[in-house]
Amino acid sequence: MKQRFSSLDVKVVAHELSEALVNLRVANVYDLNSKILLLKFARPNIRHQLLVESGFRCHLTDFARTTAPAPSNFVARLRKYLKTRRLTAVSQIGTDRIIEFQFSDGAYRLYFEFFASGNIILTDSTLKILALLRNVSEGEGQEPQRVGLDYTLENRQNYGGVPPLTKERLRGALEAIVKKQAVDQAAGKKIKKKGQDELRRGLATTITELPPILVDHVFRLTSFDPATKPSEILNDDALLDSLFAALDKARHILEQVTSEATTKGYIIAKSRPNASSENDTASAVDKTKDLLYEDFQPFLPKQFEDDPNCHILPFEGYNKTVDEFFSSLEGQRLESKLSEREAAAKRKLEAARKDQAKRIEGLQEAEMLNLRKAAAIEANVERVNEAIDAVNGLLKQGMDWLDINKLVEREQKLQNPVAQLIKLPMNLAESTITLLLGENEEEENDEELDFDYGTDDDVSDTEAESSQPKSASNKLEIDINLGLSPWNNAREYYEQKRTAADKAQKTVIQSTMALKNAEQKIAQDLKKGLKQEKPVLQPIRKAIWFEKFIWFISSDGYLVLGGRDAQQNEILYKRYLRKGDVYVHADLHGASSVIIKNNPKTPDAPIPPSTLAQAGSLSVCCSSAWDSKAGMGAWWVNADQVSKTAPTGEFLQVGSFMVRGKRNLLPPALLMLGFGIVFRISEQSRAKHVRHRLYDVEKPEGFSGKAPPVSNHGSVDHDDSDGSDSEGENENNERQDRANPLQSDSKQEVPEGKEESSTPEPPSEQLASMDLDKPSTEEQPPQKADDEDEKVEKKYVLEDDDLDNQESEDEQHQEKKPAAAASSSSTPISRSSTPAANKPSKAPPKRGQRGKAKKIAQKYKNQDEEDRALMESLIGVTAGRQKAEAEAAAKAAREAEIAAAQERRQRQQERQKQEIAEHEELRKVLLEDGVETLDENEVMELSPLDSLVGIPLVGDEILEAIPVCAPWSALAKVKYKAKLQPGNTKKGKAVKEIFERWKIAAGKKGVLDENSNDVEKMWPREVELIKGLKVEEAYNCVPVGKVTVMMGGGGGGSGGGSSGGSGKGGKAQRGQKKK
Repeated sequence: MKQRFSSLDVKVVAHELSEALVNLRVANVYDLNSKILLLKFARPNIRHQLLVESGFRCHLTDFARTTAPAPSNFVARLRKYLKTRRLTAVSQIGTDRIIEFQFSDGAYRLYFEFFASGNIILTDSTLKILALLRNVSEGEGQEPQRVGLDYTLENRQNYGGVPPLTKERLRGALEAIVKKQAVDQAAGKKIKKKGQDELRRGLATTITELPPILVDHVFRLTSFDPATKPSEILNDDALLDSLFAALDKARHILEQVTSEATTKGYIIAKSRPNASSENDTASAVDKTKDLLYEDFQPFLPKQFEDDPNCHILPFEGYNKTVDEFFSSLEGQRLESKLSEREAAAKRKLEAARKDQAKRIEGLQEAEMLNLRKAAAIEANVERVNEAIDAVNGLLKQGMDWLDINKLVEREQKLQNPVAQLIKLPMNLAESTITLLLGENEEEENDEELDFDYGTDDDVSDTEAESSQPKSASNKLEIDINLGLSPWNNAREYYEQKRTAADKAQKTVIQSTMALKNAEQKIAQDLKKGLKQEKPVLQPIRKAIWFEKFIWFISSDGYLVLGGRDAQQNEILYKRYLRKGDVYVHADLHGASSVIIKNNPKTPDAPIPPSTLAQAGSLSVCCSSAWDSKAGMGAWWVNADQVSKTAPTGEFLQVGSFMVRGKRNLLPPALLMLGFGIVFRISEQSRAKHVRHRLYDVEKPEGFSGKAPPVSNHGSVDHDDSDGSDSEGENENNERQDRANPLQSDSKQEVPEGKEESSTPEPPSEQLASMDLDKPSTEEQPPQKADDEDEKVEKKYVLEDDDLDNQESEDEQHQEKKPAAAASSSSTPISRSSTPAANKPSKAPPKRGQRGKAKKIAQKYKNQDEEDRALMESLIGVTAGRQKAEAEAAAKAAREAEIAAAQERRQRQQERQKQEIAEHEELRKVLLEDGVETLDENEVMELSPLDSLVGIPLVGDEILEAIPVCAPWSALAKVKYKAKLQPGNTKKGKAVKEIFERWKIAAGKKGVLDENSNDVEKMWPREVELIKGLKVEEAYNCVPVGKVTVMMGGGGGGSGGGSSGGSGKGGKAQRGQKKK
C-alpha cells in the first residue's frame, strides 16, 4: 500500500496548488497532531484547506478534522510570521520531493520535505531558518537544520534544472549501472536486483526525473522487455534506440500531466477478502466501502489496467484523488478505534453480567448442599450418634488429641464401621469432626460390612487403603458439632440453607440494580473515551449565501434576513431589498434591520401576519431589550418607503436609512428564541414536501411583495392625514426624536469575535460603477430640518444604535456647534473690527501719558533702526517677537490644514450624496420594473430553499444538517429544537449543552428508530449529522449573547427528548430550567 509521495506526486500536487492557492491569504494555521498541520487559505468567496503530513503527503482536503485545543510552539511561530500573508508562488524544488511556498513575493518561504522523516521549515528571503518542525543533526549527505542556520537548496536533486534526455546521457547512465554492478560483485555483495528490477532501479538512480512506476508503464506501452541486461543494451544500438524511445515517451507523459490546471487522478483498489459479491445493484458509495485502496497515480498505469483483480477509480483533480485515498484510510482507522472502544465496553458489561450470574449460582449451590447435608444427617442419625458418643468418650477419658487420631486411623484399618465414618484429621480444637455420610439409609445399609473384633496383625494395609476411597467416593463430607445432637446438627444445616436462600433472593434483586449501575458507568466511560478519540471524518459543508446574515424560514415559508451589524444592514438594503419585500425594524438600541423576501412571481401578494410578527420578534430580540428583559413592539413598511436619500444638509451613515410614510406597528414581541436543526434533503425528496408548505415558494430567496395594508396596531395613530389630538401628540414626539438627528446616524460596531462580512459586488454595470459601500472617513453632522419642512412630510431616520458611537457623535456635534455659530457670526464680528480699532485715537490721553511720551522721544531721538534692533536683542525682546511670529505662522498653517480637510470632506460627501442619489434613482426604476440583481451563484442557490425541512419524511435522503436560530413560533415544524430566553449562560455553552442533550437522548432505549420509519423518533442519519456539527460553528447563528435553555426537544417517542421536553419537540415541564 502506498503511504508517501513520490517525486511525480509532488510535481503534480505542486502544479495544482499553484493554480488553486496563489493570491490567497493565510487565514490560520492549526496542528492536528505532532506531524500533521492544517493551513487555511481564504479570500472573498473562496476558501481552501491544505493538509500537510510531514514526510508523507500534502493536499487540499474537503473533510473537516478536529484540531488541537492549543497550538504548539511551531504553529504559534507560523501564525506569527504567515498569518494574513499572501501566497505568491508554489513550486517544486528541482525534481526532489520538496515543495516551496513563497509568501509576500518571497519575504517568507515555507518548505515541505517528503523524504525520510520529513520536515517543515520556515525561512526568510535569505533562506535563514526562522522555525522548523524538528531539528536535524549533521550526518552523511545531510546538513544540520536548526533555527538560525541557512537552508541550502543547491544540493537538491536537479536544482539547476532537469537536463535534456539524449542518447549520450542514456548511454552514460547505462555505463554507470554496469560499473556499479561490477564494483558490487568485486566487493562480494549479493546482488538482489534481478530481471526487470536491475534495469528499472538502475534508471531510477541515474535518470532521476522518471519514477520507476512510470518506466514500467512505458515499457509495457512500447513492448520493451524490462528483463534486458544493461550490458546487452550497450552492445546493441537497436535496443538502445528502443529504450530511448520508451524513456522519451515517459518524458512526454510527465509534461502532459501538468499541462492543464487540474490533473485527472486514478486510485487503484482491490476487493476486501470478506466482501460479498452479491450486491451488484448497490450504490457507488457502498461499493467503495468494500474496496481496499492500494495506490494512486496521475496516469493510468498499464500494469494495473491489465490486472483483473484491480479496480480503477478515476477522479477529476489530483488533490481530490489524494484526499480521497488518505481520508479513506484515516476514516477506516478512526472507525476501527471507535469500534474497539465500543467492543471493550461491551466485553466489560458482559463480564459484569457473568460475575453476577456466578454469584447467584454459587448461592444456589450452597443452598442445595446444605439441604443435602441436613438430609444425610437425618438419614444416618444412629451412626452419627455413635460417632459423636465414641469421640466424646475418648475425650472424657483424657486421651490426647493426637492419640485419638491415631486410634481412629488404626480402627479404620481394621474396618471398624464407626471409624470409617470419620475423616481424618479431626478438628478437636473446635469440637468438630467431619463424617462421610451417604444421602440415604439404604446406601449405608448395603455398604455395611461384618466386623471382626479380633486383632489380626496380618491385615493388609493396602487392602484397607484401597477400600477407603471406594466407600467415600459417593459420600458427603459433613461437619458435626460434638456438643450438639444429630438432630440439632441437622437443624443447623437447615438454618444455613434458609440463610442461603434469602441471600440468593436478595442477590437476584440487587444484581439487577448492579447491572444497571454498571451499564451507566460503562456508558459514561465509553462517552469519555469517545471524546478523546477524533470523530469520523465528515465532509466540509458549504454555507448557503444567506447564512452570513441572521436568517430563518418563517412558519409560512418566507425567507427572513437580518443584519448582524451596520455594514450588513447596508448590504441587505442595497442588494436584497426588492419590490414587494418588507422592511421590519424596532425603535430600540441595537435593533437589527430585518427584511422579508416575498415571492418574485407574486410581488403584490400580502405577507401573512404571522411572518410579520416573527420578523418583528427577531428585530426586538437582537436589540437591548434582550438584556433588559423588556419586550416592545416593532413596525414594518414596504420596500419603496425605505431610502438612503437624506434631507437637505443631512447625511446618513452606513446602516442608517430614511423611512417616509406610515409605519405599521406590530404587537409587542415575546423575548423568546429557538435554536433548531433543519435538514437539507436531495432533489428527489423535495417533491414530498410541496404539500406541507402553506405557500408555494419555489424560489423563496426572491420573495418580493407588498405587505398587507391592514395593521391592528398603530395604523390610525401614525396616519399623516388624521388631524386628531392623538396625532398631534405623536407628531410632537416624533419632532423630539428628530430634534437630534445624530442619534439616528449612529454607527453600529461589528460585534467582537465575528468576522466582518465583505460587501458583495454590485449585480449590474451601473451599480458596479458606484462605490457606495465606502463610508466617509469623517462625516459631518446633519443640520436640523426646518419645522415647516417637517410639517409637510414626516421623515423617520432609522439606525442601528451603538452607545459608544452615539456618545462620540454627540461630542462632535457639541464641538461643531460653536464652530458653526462662530462662522455664522463671523460677518458681524468683522464689521465691528474697524470702529474698535479707531476708538483709542479718538479718546483723550490719560493723565501723565503725554509727558511720558515726550521723555521717551527725547531719550531715543538719536537712535536709528540698527541701534534699536541691537538694543532689543540685548534685552530679549527680539526672541519673544520671533517666537510669537512662529506661533502665529504655525497656527495659521493648522487653520489652513483644517480648512483644507473640511473642504475635502465636503467634496467627498457631495460626491457620495451624488452617487447615493444616482443609486436611488436606479433602485427606484428596478423596484418599479421588479428586476432582480442577484449574482448567478445566488440565483442558483435560491431554489434549494425548499430543500430545507424541519421534519424529514420517510424515504427522504438527508444530505446536511444546518443550525438555525429563530423566534420560537417559527420553529413549530422543526423536530430538533430548544427554547432560549434571556439569561446568564453564554450562547456557546448553551449550544454545547443542547447538543449533549440530543446525543444523550439518542442513546436511550426506544428513542432511536434504526429503520427510520417513525418521524417522531430520532433517526440514525439525523444523529450522525448532529454529532458531526461543531459547537464553534453552530453557535454563530445565535444573534444574542447570553441565554437560558428552557427546553431541549428532539427524538420523539417514549424516551425522546431530553430533560424538560418530551415527544417531538415536546412541551416544557414547569420548573425545569437550566441557567
